[in-house]
Amino acid sequence: MVAELLKDYFPIILFLVIALGLSCGFIILNYLLSPKNPDPEKLSAYECGFDPFNDSRMEFDVRFYLVAILFIIFDLEIAFLFPWAISLGKIGVYGFISMMIFLAILTVGFIYEWKKGALDWE
Repeated sequence: MVAELLKDYFPIILFLVIALGLSCGFIILNYLLSPKNPDPEKLSAYECGFDPFNDSRMEFDVRFYLVAILFIIFDLEIAFLFPWAISLGKIGVYGFISMMIFLAILTVGFIYEWKKGALDWE
């Protein structure tokens, strides 16, 4: 019973062992072979595009948040397209039309943001 269970799960266990071994091996290899002289620019602080010059609690421009929200919205749009594309054969014309309406609404919103200048950076 146990031998048969192990026989069924052996490929998965083997895959996990190989993946763990390769990932640990690559991390160790990178640590041993990487250069140890970091550039001062790489070690400098980075705060959302601003050069660090004052208190870290300074106010950020609202454009950073706007761009982040726009990215999340359009990233979620793509996330909805994958399951729709997979199940398109089963949902038929109704599913196709509903997704086209969804994409049209998002496109109108994108054009509105574009015309308002939300995507422009000064």
